[in-house]
Amino acid sequence: MKNANTIVAQATPPGVGAIGVVRLSGQESIKIADKIFWGKKLAKQESHTLHFGLIKDGEEVIDEVLVSLFKNPNSFTGENSIEISAHGSPYVLQQIISLCIKNGARLATAGEFTQRAFMNGKLDLSQAESVADIIAAESKGQHELAIKQMRGGYSEQMESLRQELIDFTALIELELDFSEEDVEFADREKFFALITKTNGVIENLIQSFQYGNVLKNGVPVAIVGEPNVGKSTLLNALLNEEKAIVSDIAGTTRDFIEDELTIEGIAFRFVDTAGIRVTVDILESKGIERSFQKLKDASIVLYLADINKPHKEIAQDVKEIEFASEQDVIVLLNKSDQMDSNCSAYDVEEAVSVLTNFKALEISASTKRNLDKLKKLLVATIEKRKVQTDIQVSNARHLQALQTARESLQKVESGLKNNISGEFISIDARVALDALGSITGKITNEDVLSSVFSRFCIGK
Repeated sequence: MKNANTIVAQATPPGVGAIGVVRLSGQESIKIADKIFWGKKLAKQESHTLHFGLIKDGEEVIDEVLVSLFKNPNSFTGENSIEISAHGSPYVLQQIISLCIKNGARLATAGEFTQRAFMNGKLDLSQAESVADIIAAESKGQHELAIKQMRGGYSEQMESLRQELIDFTALIELELDFSEEDVEFADREKFFALITKTNGVIENLIQSFQYGNVLKNGVPVAIVGEPNVGKSTLLNALLNEEKAIVSDIAGTTRDFIEDELTIEGIAFRFVDTAGIRVTVDILESKGIERSFQKLKDASIVLYLADINKPHKEIAQDVKEIEFASEQDVIVLLNKSDQMDSNCSAYDVEEAVSVLTNFKALEISASTKRNLDKLKKLLVATIEKRKVQTDIQVSNARHLQALQTARESLQKVESGLKNNISGEFISIDARVALDALGSITGKITNEDVLSSVFSRFCIGK
């Protein structure tokens, strides 16, 4: 990538801090830095070295800084790059950026540093996207997912599949040039076996999205049930704080309350909803409406019921709610600390589980009984979605590309079975190749790049 523009931006978050970093990248970045840095002449220094000195505007000292020097092509962007580590005063950092602009740089756009790394072949597109995911990671699971993608495992798998398809497609297209001679260069049986194998890998990757997506974005968990069964108490107990108002008065929660908890590296987003019942109260009705919306959006539903209620009635209440087929539902039998000593919580658990076909667990939100079991059950519920593949797809753009590739390869498979002309097989194979190539950026366009990099922060 030949880019005459040298870009500059603050690479650390806005606000006051001990240290702030200003980043420059481009052909003129070292020359620009030498105009404002008083210390060693940076152009004469080795790449990957650190230098102490002053940033000055004429005779005015702006700050004492450390300058990191990276010469092309051995930098993040593949261009000459400078990172100025200064004191984290917003004024100081803005002065340094202004000096860089005055001496020939321009302000970077969102994600432009990473986009240059992609354009210069330092990262492919899926790796570039993972950079943003690493920055946004708030849990161990999100971090591990992004790191695997950034280190190229995903890219290697995609390119390996794509190269095999390219080789066979090229042979089929070669046959078209010799159509009059009626020759066959591509072994149809081997090609069919390759398509079957590729479809299997793609199908696994598509299936992995259910796990990868919730791992990346957090698992939405809706706590639902009738009024006064302890939904707010459960939320407070899980978060270990008084997040929701708890009262004996039915209908206290009139809107949803949401907070996040990380359990064994997985982020769960719990939503305490308004109690589900028939009511004439307009505000409560609105809250119940929102409860059903949150229930619909949830990946896991915790249906809370009073264990002292007859288990057949509990089962009937559960059956009256329409859960989505892809949702996992756990029936929590609360207030087990208030049970008659002659009753068995385990028996109620078993009975409700049989009647509803959902996992049931007895708990006491007020005494925190079995909350550790609940947490383990939540983790196990998500882990069972994990497909046996090294890479878990978490990006909606990648999912769409994989689905397009699968659809096209299914047409290729059908064409081979029915001895369709190589011309049509080649067209479908090319659609699949373009879809797979769009994941890593082998095939791309300006709209895709704008969509990907506009979501980055400025300075990355």
